[in-house]
Amino acid sequence: MNESVKYWLDIADYDIETARAMLKTGRYLYVGFMCHQVIEKALKAVIARDCAEGEIPPKIHNLTKLANKAGLYEQMTNEQLLFVDEMNPLNIEARYPEYKNHVAANLSENICEEMLAKTEDLLCWIRERL
Repeated sequence: MNESVKYWLDIADYDIETARAMLKTGRYLYVGFMCHQVIEKALKAVIARDCAEGEIPPKIHNLTKLANKAGLYEQMTNEQLLFVDEMNPLNIEARYPEYKNHVAANLSENICEEMLAKTEDLLCWIRERL
């Protein structure tokens, strides 16, 4: 595994641990944000695998575009695609006050537990394709 791929996977692993910690403390908005980050970084690991030496994955956060760039979009199940679509807004909406309260109001412990489980499953699925 090249260093760039390892870098992205290490950060994805760190972020999944952060999501778990946020769930334990009831900070549900940040569970969603960190789950988005996990998927983003795992997809960037796949992209990095195919990059030329010194090239970096695109500085975008759209999970659908990253899945396409990684060549994984067409391999994803309908359930995975729906999950990616659900996760996409959490990167931006968790950062801005005008969205933050609305998003937070829709996140409960149960929803975040399910989100975290789906994120862990998708992370494993992406790793299997490296």
